[in-house]
Amino acid sequence: MTATGWKGWKRWVTGLALVLWAANPAFAAEVTVAVASNFLHPFKQLASAFERESGHRVRTISGSTGKLYAQILHGAPFDVFLAADSARPRLLEKDGQAVAGTRFTYVRGKIVLWSADPKRIGSDGKSILRSRQFKHLALANPKTAPYGKAAVTALQRLNLWESLSPVIVRGENIGQTFQFVATGNAEIGLVALSQVMDPRLNIKGSQWRVPEDLYDPIDQDAVLLTRGQSNPAARALLRFLQSDRAKHIIQLYGYGWK
Repeated sequence: MTATGWKGWKRWVTGLALVLWAANPAFAAEVTVAVASNFLHPFKQLASAFERESGHRVRTISGSTGKLYAQILHGAPFDVFLAADSARPRLLEKDGQAVAGTRFTYVRGKIVLWSADPKRIGSDGKSILRSRQFKHLALANPKTAPYGKAAVTALQRLNLWESLSPVIVRGENIGQTFQFVATGNAEIGLVALSQVMDPRLNIKGSQWRVPEDLYDPIDQDAVLLTRGQSNPAARALLRFLQSDRAKHIIQLYGYGWK
C-alpha cells in the first residue's frame, strides 16, 4: 500500500471509530440535575439540545430551591444544582457538598405581576395592587422559593405587605404559584417573568413587570455537586449552559445576566 493510500486508510478508520464511539451508549453518561421550578421549562429545552449534541442523558428533578437544597444536604443523588438564588449553592460549596470553583451565575431572574385575564392588569401595576379589586394574590413561599422572597420584598417596599397579607395565597414553589393564577384560583400573582414568556404558553393574559429596584437581584447560580465531580456528563452540561447556544435559548424566556 502506498503512503498516500495508508494515510487515507488511517483517516477512514479514525472516522469510523469516532462514529462508533458517538453511537455506542457505553460511552454516554447520565447526569441528574436538581432544577429550580422557575427554570424547569427552559431547562427541558436546554437538556434536549444538550443530549442531541453530546450523546449524554439528562435526568431532571424540579422543586423549590429550599427543598432541593434540603434534599442535597440529606444525600439526594444529584450531580448538578441549578438554584434560583446564589446563597444556597455558595453554602454547599462552603460545606464541601459542591466542588469549589464550579459555581457560576447562569441567569438573573425577574418577577412580574400577572393575570390570566387579558384586561385585569394595565400599565400601572401599583394601582392594581392598591385597589384591592381581587380576592387572591398568589406568590411562592418566601421561605423556600427565592421568587417568593422577591415578591414579599417588592410588596414591602411598596408599603403594601401588611394590607395585602389577608388575601395572599402561597404556592409551594413558583411553578405551583403560576398554576394558581393560570387556572383562575387566584386572580393575580407575582410570578417569574420566564413563565409568562414561555413560548408554549397559550394564555397570554396581562402583566406588569415589577421594577427591579423593588427587589434584590435574583441571581441564579449553578454548581457541580460532589457526587457529580467525576461524571463527564455533569461537567459537559455546565460547559454547555455557558455556551452561546444555551444563552440563545435562555433569552427566549426573558432572563437577564449579571
